[in-house]
Amino acid sequence: MTTELCYLVCIAVFTAIMWIPYILNTISVRGMQDAVGYPADPKPLAAWAQRLKAAHYNAVENLVVFAVLVLVAHLAGVSNDITVMAVKVYVCARILHAIVYAAGIPWLRTITFVVAWMAMLSIAWQLLS
Repeated sequence: MTTELCYLVCIAVFTAIMWIPYILNTISVRGMQDAVGYPADPKPLAAWAQRLKAAHYNAVENLVVFAVLVLVAHLAGVSNDITVMAVKVYVCARILHAIVYAAGIPWLRTITFVVAWMAMLSIAWQLLS
């Protein structure tokens, strides 16, 4: 497996498990019955859990673009120092994005998002040039 595909799998797994902390908060705040049901007036989650849920949605949205770029690069045989560095930067930035988003650190949240976005653009540039 190429480095790019390995990092794609790693970030896909990370994205797949991001829901666990905020669902545990949902259970602790609302109880199991309301956590798995549709309560009429649900109790609000902790602020960090609400932010992590938003970060998770954002991660899923960005994973689609990242996966397409990595898979197209793989199918096109495009793998070089830039694509390898870009996937590493993307994965680190997305993990940091989730952490700082949940922690409520606005400037770092934006910076980590932009760094990950630039990493995706680097892969796209390698494909298009």
